[in-house]
Amino acid sequence: MRVWIDLTNSPHVLVLRPVIEDLRARGHEVDVTARDFAQTLGLCDRLGIAHTAIGHHRGERLPDKARGLASRTTALLRWARRVGGHPDGSRPFDVALGHGSNDVTVAAALLGVPSATAFDYEWATVQHQINCRLARAVVVPDVIPPARLAPYGATGKIRAYAGLKEEYYLADLEPDASVLDELGLDPSAPIAVVRTPPEVSLYHRFHNDRFAVVLDRLRAQGQVVVLPRTDAQRAELRDAGGFVIPERPIDGPSLVALADLVVSAGGTMNREAVALGTPVFTTFDGKPGAVDDALIAAGRLRRLEDPEEVRLAKRDRADADAARTRRDPRILTDLLLSAAG
Repeated sequence: MRVWIDLTNSPHVLVLRPVIEDLRARGHEVDVTARDFAQTLGLCDRLGIAHTAIGHHRGERLPDKARGLASRTTALLRWARRVGGHPDGSRPFDVALGHGSNDVTVAAALLGVPSATAFDYEWATVQHQINCRLARAVVVPDVIPPARLAPYGATGKIRAYAGLKEEYYLADLEPDASVLDELGLDPSAPIAVVRTPPEVSLYHRFHNDRFAVVLDRLRAQGQVVVLPRTDAQRAELRDAGGFVIPERPIDGPSLVALADLVVSAGGTMNREAVALGTPVFTTFDGKPGAVDDALIAAGRLRRLEDPEEVRLAKRDRADADAARTRRDPRILTDLLLSAAG
């Protein structure tokens, strides 16, 4: 089987890395396309994922996103027709897979290629209206009520999995302490990892007032690694001083596993921390999804209401190891491949 995988954002490289490896281990031919956005291309290089770079992020406004979708989908169509080539000439690929990639779902539909989409936050409505209607399989955590996905056209297509996607793609992770040396961190002193608000996302379009206060408190308590999402954020953090700001893609999961605290306004890093047993606060101010609601109810994720709650101190690594849940990523492969029939 010939499989096409499209990567449009940094977290998707980590999510689909074990799926790509599993597909190839099963003997399937896999072609990967990737969008130049955030650290997507750098992570592909770092993890040894051969890929073709196609397109870039066009901006945060809805008209910019629409132009970006049209432009990159057209480029993907040209690429697929050029490099594809199903033996009987009927279609270039047997199945197309993406994690929240509108581009590959639209391109696959135009090519007559069945596709699967995956996500774990149900309120990115524009994205899901496209992907769920065009894809043949919709792969999501089982805590998301199917009724929330029905308005997107997902009824009858849902392929649900237990737990967090991070528990699957991080199942084989054994933290590499060299990331601490790379960043000049002292492992004997407290380490916090902070992910800034996703200001380019449609569902999180406003400033998080608590963030500056939290950063100042953490800086006074220990070492703080900040992972900015934009060049503007990076420049602002440099001007503030006192933070460790990686200049190139790093081993993020190992850093999260070795940290003493994570604070993130997004979703993926929060859930990575949960999966790896690292204490974590969320400052996300958008509409809460079912996954985060379930984690907060279980006490595995804390919502940061008051910056005074933030306490940074060294923790016991044995407790973190005991808190980990590891799941078989081949389950995700099977669910995604169900789109091929």
